[in-house]
Amino acid sequence: MPYRWNQTSDTEQELCLWPHNSLPPRGAMIVVLAVFLFGLIPLLAVLGSVLLWGLLPFLLLTVLGLWLAFEMNYRARSMFEVLTLTGTKAHLVHHSPRSGQKEWSCNRYWARPEMHKKGGPIPNYVTLVGDGREVEIGAFLSEKERIALYDDLVSRLKGPAAA
Repeated sequence: MPYRWNQTSDTEQELCLWPHNSLPPRGAMIVVLAVFLFGLIPLLAVLGSVLLWGLLPFLLLTVLGLWLAFEMNYRARSMFEVLTLTGTKAHLVHHSPRSGQKEWSCNRYWARPEMHKKGGPIPNYVTLVGDGREVEIGAFLSEKERIALYDDLVSRLKGPAAA
């Protein structure tokens, strides 16, 4: 699961959420290198001719485009969320490379999770409601992970002793 609960003290819990990354940076490097090496194979037939210099830029543009796509993906997926539950307060911080840091907090007694089966931007959309606001949590998780997150939030938000 790309989220983890930490018991930071007797009265404080912390939930850390992050997007799943199926391809680590080392794997991306191997893919880019493999595309480059397999792209060189057809160029062996034109080695030593002027045609090589006409085809080589296309291979290099392909490799560069693939590398840039991986970099943009990793930058977009560097977001994470931290929900801190104390005895009386619920505090959510959403860190995103595009929009910066967004914060939400309310009295823990009034905070409640809601699951929107349909009608949200994604199926089983999970939000936290409290203090007159509704904020999303874990929108980058898979559908099954959002369902498990919702169940965890329901049990943990019942009270400071519920965990």
